[in-house]
Amino acid sequence: MGLLSGISKIKKIGILTSGGDGPGMNAAVRAVVRCAFKNDMEVDGIMRGYAGLLKEEIVPLNHRSVSNIINRGGTILKTARSKEFSTDEGKAKAVEILKKHKIDALIVIGGDGTYRGASRMYELFNYPVVGVPGTIDNDLNGTDETIGCYTAVNTALDAIDKIRDTAHSMERIFIIEVMGNKSGYIAVEVALGAGAEDVIVPERPFDYEKMCHDIKEGNKRGKISWMIVVAEGAGKAHEIAKTITTMTNLESRFVVLGHVQRGGTPSGQDRILATRLGAAAVQLIKEKKFGKAVGIVQDEINVIDLKDATSKEFKHLDEFYRLVKTLT
Repeated sequence: MGLLSGISKIKKIGILTSGGDGPGMNAAVRAVVRCAFKNDMEVDGIMRGYAGLLKEEIVPLNHRSVSNIINRGGTILKTARSKEFSTDEGKAKAVEILKKHKIDALIVIGGDGTYRGASRMYELFNYPVVGVPGTIDNDLNGTDETIGCYTAVNTALDAIDKIRDTAHSMERIFIIEVMGNKSGYIAVEVALGAGAEDVIVPERPFDYEKMCHDIKEGNKRGKISWMIVVAEGAGKAHEIAKTITTMTNLESRFVVLGHVQRGGTPSGQDRILATRLGAAAVQLIKEKKFGKAVGIVQDEINVIDLKDATSKEFKHLDEFYRLVKTLT
């Protein structure tokens, strides 16, 4: 088994956050560090994800390093993307650096791309890795929720509630663009929770003519405002606003929430989720169960092969999408 068979005891864990950040990642880092110390393991923090790993941006972590971070958004380890690591040569270099720093196993916190990189490193070099799901898109297999998804939805809802006040007061159509390049998770959750009149997502074709017809008919009946939520991967808010104005002759405005959804204080749900998952990842390493990802399924810790943990469809998409349409 190569590298794995040569490890008699895990003495040091490395941890990194990679890809897009999400509220709750710090809570996961805190749980990993403190649970590792309870199990007589040291922890090295790897700054700026895989990019920082290849540059050997590695710092020791201890109890004090993770004090007072459970309530902070973002990630104290920073995050970045790495073209070099995406190559097999880059992954080979990463393994050599990890061994050079006497890091016996690696915990990665991130989304689909982070998981793919770690899984490939495990496949090629048998290097011990465990994945923790950190992405606001909630699009990973093996878990009902990912770290950051609760807070991102709540942040978007808070903003849309404020926009609705203006939409109603000024009798306008508003198009709100939320994050979601390939996933409509945030868009449909937000649309349903905000009582939006329509939602546009990458997973579904959209009929602009029907939408504009519905807007005009609603206007005739005295409906004075209209809220449309669009995932960034399904369309651009400013272009949709222009289309609606052209087709309906009604005034429309757009708002792009953008990265505001990634920031802010993590919700209680995200803090608890992240803490449970960070602790579970350390337990897997203690038991020498590598090439795995941890998750939560029906409120119980779930373990899945890392290679199978990437890319899932939002299972309630059809239900939520229909409800948004039904309740318009």
